Amino acid sequence: MTRKFGSYFLLFLFVFCIFYVDFAFAQSLENPAHLDVDLRDAPRHVFHAKLSLPVKPGPLTLVYPKWIPGEHSPTGPIVDLAGLKITAAGNEVPWMRDDVDMFAFRLEVPAGVNMLDLSYDYLAPASMDATHEEISTTAKLAILNWYMVALYPLGPKTDDLTYVATLRLPAGWKFGTALLVAKETPDLIEFAPASLTTVVDSPVVAGLYLRHIDLSPGQSPPHAMHVVADGPAPLEATPPEVQRLRQLVAETGVLFGARHYRRYDFLLTLSDRMFPDGVEHHESSDDRNAEDYFLDPQLFETSDLLAHEFTHSWNGKYRRPAGLATPDYQTPMKGELLWVYEGLTQYYGFVLSARSGIMPFSLFRESLASVAAYLNDRPGRTWRNLQDTAIAAQLLYTAPQEEASWRRGIDYYDEGTLIWLQADTIIRKQTNGQKSLDDFCRKFHGGENTPPKVVPYTFDDVVSAMNEVAPYDWRDFFITRLKSHGPGAPLGGLENSGWKLTFTDSQNEFERINEAATQEVELQFSLGLLIHAPGGDDGGHILDVIPGSPAANAGLAAGMRLVAVNGRRWSPDILRDAIARAKNSKDAIELLAENGDFYQTYRVDYHGGERYPHLEPLSGKPDLLTDIAKMKAAAVPLPSSN
Repeated sequence: MTRKFGSYFLLFLFVFCIFYVDFAFAQSLENPAHLDVDLRDAPRHVFHAKLSLPVKPGPLTLVYPKWIPGEHSPTGPIVDLAGLKITAAGNEVPWMRDDVDMFAFRLEVPAGVNMLDLSYDYLAPASMDATHEEISTTAKLAILNWYMVALYPLGPKTDDLTYVATLRLPAGWKFGTALLVAKETPDLIEFAPASLTTVVDSPVVAGLYLRHIDLSPGQSPPHAMHVVADGPAPLEATPPEVQRLRQLVAETGVLFGARHYRRYDFLLTLSDRMFPDGVEHHESSDDRNAEDYFLDPQLFETSDLLAHEFTHSWNGKYRRPAGLATPDYQTPMKGELLWVYEGLTQYYGFVLSARSGIMPFSLFRESLASVAAYLNDRPGRTWRNLQDTAIAAQLLYTAPQEEASWRRGIDYYDEGTLIWLQADTIIRKQTNGQKSLDDFCRKFHGGENTPPKVVPYTFDDVVSAMNEVAPYDWRDFFITRLKSHGPGAPLGGLENSGWKLTFTDSQNEFERINEAATQEVELQFSLGLLIHAPGGDDGGHILDVIPGSPAANAGLAAGMRLVAVNGRRWSPDILRDAIARAKNSKDAIELLAENGDFYQTYRVDYHGGERYPHLEPLSGKPDLLTDIAKMKAAAVPLPSSN
């Protein structure tokens, strides 16, 4: 390029930027958009929204969020947007949906108009059927994810769009959010001006029964939990439970060495009318669990949900794969590094749960055994490698549960746990116990305390940082495990940590508790079946049949419904008793199953007895697993009251 051409180019770029700023950026900090959301009809599953949007005359494309951060897929619930009306100075402005991009609305802003007024509703799903968006309302509570009610102009980065959000709640309802409140009256909550990115990244929980719990009293930055439920009883966290949650905050401080938020708010919804789930945000997390989460110690002790989503504030929100660090909610995301984003977080979700005392070490060990066993027996790995499960995440998040062992699902969560466990043990070996994966986390995700910001990374960045902690051929280590087709899962970390996978006829304790919570009967390692427990519309539904297993060889398939075992109406106990009895018999186990309108008896020739996974110590090997899981921060005292 000659100097003269370069000068013309710079002049053109300067003029273009002025033009673009003048015409595209009608919004600014001084002239923000105003988004008013009315939740007073939330018990009827309707959110009302009004948006005042600064504009300039000419063509305008408004878009509804499509690619939702944390969901890694184009699941924006556009189908639930209804009643859209656009006016300017009281006159209706016609709009037309783009005939290719269903999330885009095209219109012409009339001459002399500098503000559009939009009104519309979000029809919150009232059931789990026929929708990608999960239930977010009950008669007594609501979860507002702002992307449900957000429209914005196509073109600018969402970081560059300023929104002032306001909220109206049913009488008597309280709320929790990480958004900064500018002013509050009994009728209206007004939040401080913020970028659209910040607003969408800051959901709100609200309800008649809501409790605030201080998780870092007297400390900065503050940490709080806002618990909302369908009644008062589920809010009653015990002092030991509060102490463990406070210990979790302390453990993350030691692990990462820095915090990248102004405050952090756990938004915990406890309702049996919603699926347990979690979505990460930079300064908060949308956490959902069963009503008895604080009332049933086993539910509390087996859940890594809070630790997992909290870890994402560092790994996922602050440090983010370049392919997921998109400038808006319409740009497609690329998930090839989800084995870091989710896999490393899954590993530390369990590790931090153990370190904080939420999850006893015995359950931590049983959870690893369960993960290692099912992945080691995953026939789908013969055709689909782990890297493809990350790349295809946008498809797999909405894939049915049936046939998951052959299709493979979002395995980078659990298999990532095994990979990062092995990486942890290698670092410890390479440095004679002087360093661990914790050092990588402090280096890669820590640094200095900062406000929320995104620092993208690539595969090369991960390899480079790992080598700075402990020189090793990390590139080959990761690539081998990402592109391997087996046989078996990467179990080297278990062996390196002093444990091995074994099977006995005693049920895995983590799986036993999980079965009671999910009503999914796990018999993968004996008959090769995963079945929904009796009762309800899904009772007896066969969720998966492992290819090559005794059940598959007998002709059973996912989608059938189990009716009887050896001529008797089935139950988990009756089926397990039949498996145990068949061990000392030559008779096949007879399973009567419904396949659509037809019934058939399937003879399962299996005599291996009940088989459940556990970890067993390796003789002569040091126990690194116990050290990995032990508390690292100073013990937080038990609160005198909660």
